[in-house]
Amino acid sequence: MSGKNKIAVVLFNLGGPDSTAAIAPYLKNFFMDPLIVRAPLPVRFFLSRLIAYRRSRNEAGASYGALGGASPLLANSQAQAQALESVLNGDGHAEYRTFVCMRYWHPMSDEVVTAVKDYAPARIVLLPLYPQYSTTTTESSFRAWDAACARMGLSAPTARVCCYPRDNGFIVESARLVRAAYDKMRAEGHPAPRVLFSAHGLPENVIKAGDPYQWQCEDSARSIATAAGLNAGDWVVCYQSRVGRLKWIGPSTDEEIRRAGAEKVPLLVYPHAFVNEHVETIVEIGEEYRHLAATCGVPAFTRVDTVGTGASFVNGLAALVRGLTQHTGTFSGAGAMRICPHSFGVCRFGADNERKMSA
Repeated sequence: MSGKNKIAVVLFNLGGPDSTAAIAPYLKNFFMDPLIVRAPLPVRFFLSRLIAYRRSRNEAGASYGALGGASPLLANSQAQAQALESVLNGDGHAEYRTFVCMRYWHPMSDEVVTAVKDYAPARIVLLPLYPQYSTTTTESSFRAWDAACARMGLSAPTARVCCYPRDNGFIVESARLVRAAYDKMRAEGHPAPRVLFSAHGLPENVIKAGDPYQWQCEDSARSIATAAGLNAGDWVVCYQSRVGRLKWIGPSTDEEIRRAGAEKVPLLVYPHAFVNEHVETIVEIGEEYRHLAATCGVPAFTRVDTVGTGASFVNGLAALVRGLTQHTGTFSGAGAMRICPHSFGVCRFGADNERKMSA
């Protein structure tokens, strides 16, 4: 197939340690990111090492230990990439190759840029595995990618998906999973459960600086709840994984679990800001929050699986990619319209809205 029809699709995710020995260096990379710890370099350098040392021997060490010392995030992201590549290449109109690029552990940007450069695509589509945009995830991945491209000399027309919180495939697959779990709990004789849409939290100061993540998480949850046929009082958005002493957005997931325990309401927890299984879904929700629920008197607790390689989700991603292969710039899903209110000043789409819609 001719080079002009070769399209590289780069899927971004945070990454995770692939061994016990990698936990501390992974955490150092994470907390050295200026979009994670918003402090001068000397402060970040000190804090990243202190936090990595402590957490690798305590919370993080125990959590990854429950997974055998390694994160399944890379393998699960690769499975999604392979499923997406299979769907994309099924139409025969172009040659697609997917690449997985991790932010804080291998394969990171330099490695993946080298692989993409060797592939020599005519076009590139950047597709974060973060449905909701945040400076701490998508923007951080984009910046690392751009810096690596500059170092490695990779230049090709590029389309970026900044977010897809309302993507039909993501919403349909999420709603299917939530509804199935909800109906199963009812069939087992439990009262109607409360659905917790649990997303990774952020410090309040990140949101106040104009990050649209919280708004997009709430928007996704509303769309999923509607598609799943939930009533307004049946669900709530909450946030997990708090780190440090800063004030974080809320309500927190553990607060909502305690409230459900006091009210004797069954819980169904769906991690709608994650699209594949890793330590925060398997261990934090599946084990730690389940234990908390039991100790708080929650009568029943169910963790809903992430969308993973579900057909609706993967087909939705394929539609996003196909819709952008003749364009360059940054897009909210496959559309040219900004979805975030203009009060969110660091919206990536807003920063790039003068892009060229060129073939």
